[in-house]
Amino acid sequence: MTYVLIIHEVDNYADWKSGFDQVSNLRKTAGEIEFQILSYDDDPNKVVHFSKWQTTEKARAFFESAKVKEIREELGVNEPEFIYLDERESGIL
Repeated sequence: MTYVLIIHEVDNYADWKSGFDQVSNLRKTAGEIEFQILSYDDDPNKVVHFSKWQTTEKARAFFESAKVKEIREELGVNEPEFIYLDERESGIL
């Protein structure tokens, strides 16, 4: 399974989240299976988006597309860092 960890700062969390929600179907169609949104405890505009994807190739194609880059700019996303991860093991304690 492929995971993507994105760390970025946004201009305004509420505005960003509204736009994020509006493109949920676009993300699902592209191959996103599930996600979590977290923010830094001392700054709600520093966002961590952690998501599970069908494949790394689909995730990269989505996040690197011109359309998604444009959406990020419109939503006030500042310099995102993308980390693509392959699951090695998981468990519940």
